[in-house]
Amino acid sequence: MEQEIKLLHIEPKDIEHRSMEIISDTIRREYPERMIPQELLPVMLRVIHTTADFEYLDTMTFTDGVVSILSDALRQGAVVVTDTEMARAGINKRRLSQYGGEVRCFMSDPEVAREAKARGITRAAVSMEHAAHIQKPVIFAIGNAPTALISLYELIEKQQLHPVGIIAVPVGFVNVVEAKELILSLKDTPSIVARGRKGGSNVAAAIVNAMLYQLPEK
Repeated sequence: MEQEIKLLHIEPKDIEHRSMEIISDTIRREYPERMIPQELLPVMLRVIHTTADFEYLDTMTFTDGVVSILSDALRQGAVVVTDTEMARAGINKRRLSQYGGEVRCFMSDPEVAREAKARGITRAAVSMEHAAHIQKPVIFAIGNAPTALISLYELIEKQQLHPVGIIAVPVGFVNVVEAKELILSLKDTPSIVARGRKGGSNVAAAIVNAMLYQLPEK
């Protein structure tokens, strides 16, 4: 006997809210040992909502106070620098602009492309060097390129860059795990890191948006 398929009938405006309810219920039911601090919950819920992957409950790593630090910076008009146009497109620029902030991505900059080719390194690495010259507080949201994280690590170690914090969630296989661990080793740099191979530009954007959506509308 075939099992009857029961579909939920939900107004389009209510789909996201219902999804968050399902995620919260699933965590309570299937992962009762997980005690997620209230400050981190919006980020965790939005990452899982974006990926439908509960493994992030184990891999998402937050340095002390990082969500408050990054949220305060967003409230004060920080610049968010991404390593992909996809992440830039996914961040709610309207909400960010209400606080005087903006999103920047240097990957399509012709000067970055020329320099990367001349030096034999990735555009992502050169993009981070260009971002180091921004004269405002900067949050890096990296979802694709481990070379961007390696570049950030080197710039910070040389005292050439002092970001507000780093969202380190590249996806992939080559140097991805190692680059994320480098960021976590920076004791004075607040970070949100998805340890392991999983991540992506959508995850980076989701984390930024999770914090933006906790700020009051202006």
